[in-house]
Amino acid sequence: MGKQENIDSWINSSDNNYKSMMNMLKTREYMWSLFIGHLLIEKLLKAYYVKIVSAEVPRTHDLLKLAIKTGLDLDEEKKDDLQYITLFNIETRYDEYRQNMRKKCTKKFAEENIVKIKGLRKWLKEKLKS
Repeated sequence: MGKQENIDSWINSSDNNYKSMMNMLKTREYMWSLFIGHLLIEKLLKAYYVKIVSAEVPRTHDLLKLAIKTGLDLDEEKKDDLQYITLFNIETRYDEYRQNMRKKCTKKFAEENIVKIKGLRKWLKEKLKS
């Protein structure tokens, strides 16, 4: 697979995750919607990593760590958002955290965080175009 094909693959997978996130939000699967939101940002970061650094993407789900490895210029808000969204992966994936995550995942909580995810998605897609 060529470099651009690899980048496009990550972006297309992220776009599919975006659709799933929004569908899960509509069906009130708030916790899973946020989990998928984490995945779509992770995939865009990995696309950017391929573009800037190497086709060998790090095997991590830590969004901030991944963003730092790409050399992206991150303000404090983006750093905080990436760290917080990473928790959706951990708190949804592991049973010992899942119960608390379910309690937190109200419609309002999900919608507020999906706004952050959408903002990061837009920013990353712009970075991928330039």
